[in-house]
Amino acid sequence: MAHQQYQETLKVLHDCMEACNHCYDACLKEEDVKMMAECIRLDRECADICGYLEAAITRGTPYVAELASVCAKICDDCGKECAKHDHDHCQACAKACQDCADACRKIA
Repeated sequence: MAHQQYQETLKVLHDCMEACNHCYDACLKEEDVKMMAECIRLDRECADICGYLEAAITRGTPYVAELASVCAKICDDCGKECAKHDHDHCQACAKACQDCADACRKIA
């Protein structure tokens, strides 16, 4: 199966998706939700593309490189936004996004 060569990337994608989903939920519970709006939006974008790429790889998509390139860009943007906030969930998400962007660039 072709997806076996991407086992580490699949784990990083999944970890990033989980971190973004957790950050998204936690941001919605912050006192100033309006200030967190861009973080929340990017958390959704990032979780969605990571989940999509993970699924696409496991079904043997021929578009791994193209999707990984887009995923890296979204992860970079989400990570930069999350890094602006001091909340633990944002900082953890920023780290997961950076790791994922790096992994995606390797296969893009």
